Amino acid sequence: EAGVYGGRKLGVLEGCGWAAGARLAAEPSGGGRKSGWDVGAGRQVVATTVKGAETVQAANLGQEDHVNGTRGLPGWADNLVIALHSYEPSHDGDLGFEKGEQLRILEQSGEWWKAQSLTTGQEGFIPFNFVAKANSLEPEPWFFKNLSRKDAERQLLAPGNTHGSFLIRESESTAGSFSLSVRDFDQNQGEVVKHYKIRNLDNGGFYISPRITFPGLHELVRHYTNASDGLCTRLSRPCQTQKPQKPWWEDEWEVPRETLKLVERLGAGQFGEVWMGYYNGHTKVAVKSLKQGSMSPDAFLAEANLMKQLQHQRLVRLYAVVTQEPIYIITEYMENGSLVDFLKTSSGIKLTINKLLDMAAQIAEGMAFIEERNYIHRDLRAANILVSDTLSCKIADFGLARLIEDNEYTAREGAKFPIKWTAPEAINYGTFTIKSDVWSFGILLTEIVTHGRIPYPGMTNPEVIQNLERGYRMPCPENCPEELYQLMRLCWKERPEDRPTFDYLRSVLEDFFTATEGQYQPQP
Repeated sequence: EAGVYGGRKLGVLEGCGWAAGARLAAEPSGGGRKSGWDVGAGRQVVATTVKGAETVQAANLGQEDHVNGTRGLPGWADNLVIALHSYEPSHDGDLGFEKGEQLRILEQSGEWWKAQSLTTGQEGFIPFNFVAKANSLEPEPWFFKNLSRKDAERQLLAPGNTHGSFLIRESESTAGSFSLSVRDFDQNQGEVVKHYKIRNLDNGGFYISPRITFPGLHELVRHYTNASDGLCTRLSRPCQTQKPQKPWWEDEWEVPRETLKLVERLGAGQFGEVWMGYYNGHTKVAVKSLKQGSMSPDAFLAEANLMKQLQHQRLVRLYAVVTQEPIYIITEYMENGSLVDFLKTSSGIKLTINKLLDMAAQIAEGMAFIEERNYIHRDLRAANILVSDTLSCKIADFGLARLIEDNEYTAREGAKFPIKWTAPEAINYGTFTIKSDVWSFGILLTEIVTHGRIPYPGMTNPEVIQNLERGYRMPCPENCPEELYQLMRLCWKERPEDRPTFDYLRSVLEDFFTATEGQYQPQP
């Protein structure tokens, strides 16, 4: 994938696996401080799009730095990074380091970069999401390079943050500009996040209010930490985030069964069991073991190779597989289990409608990625959404339904077929598309708002099919906002092409309660 920068086409740089302007392989599950280098511009970017070159000068395209005989990263002479977190080595060839340690990047490819510690002189591979570029804003605890407005709100409202917690992020709408996001308390709305545009001066300085300008962002932060001076509140401390998950070691895809230790059975479904376990004794994972005969190992491996490439912060990450029967699927471990179960727990019952809608928005974001990649889920329901310890939602089991060879499932009258979630054209003709996933998402919204109630309460599967054919739709659930019910009804349009896209659903759900207000605070 070659990008165009400055009117010139750029190819892939040999030896290091970088494509100019290309996407990074994956986003770390930890969220927030995502990093990768846009080779064309010699600047750091995140896993999806290239942003403005604001903190470092764009490099001269013709120049590359040569470091130890490998091509370096264009645009910076020293290739230095600073460790944001400590890292304990756990593989052959990786390099441990302490928080704050400086390292030189020797080679950057995928999610493990070859580096040399300036403290010990040792070389080895380091996880890319544990470091940030030195001599830039990126190591600052308050700077979150590629964070959307919505994700800034999620992070600041998460446990561990409080009134006055803040971060500075790149503007989504204006390349090269920044926004300040601050957590505040509002008498009517409770805990809220307010956003201020940081405007650029022609000479390189910054201001929020034209009354007072600053030569750099450090000075701006210092000023508003000492006094609110027109902001909603004084800045207290940078947004707290969790240590990111280290990336999976890249060569470990088809793994021997003995590398896995199954520790606790989390549940059993129609096609097998799910366990919490450890890979090689050190990495906590979820292991799904499939009943023998539930699918062909060859078909599974072909599909798993596709699923492995679907990487997004809202999709459960597929790490590895055991391809002899019983087939094992090894994925990231999600502390709070399935959404349908979590919604019924004491913590789940306490969730506000705002938080429930935010979970729905996260699922729509993941499905919008699946939609963009021309993939289909085929079994979208709250049982196949997993919840992390920070209450973020990820989509699981995408694409697996197609492979199942159990007649009770494949025959649409079979006992295991999820009729109540399935679009009429998929029930009647076996036509599964992204639009049948949209229908299922409408049903999933009823599960969220009713804390895990089974859809069409009191109806049998045959009754549901008959009623749908007559144009019946589930009525508005109790305590469901009318606008949300109207969104469900859009998902349940008879003609698939009349149903909305997941991108549309995401945008409506993300701004469900803020659509009427301005997104940014006026200049103080």
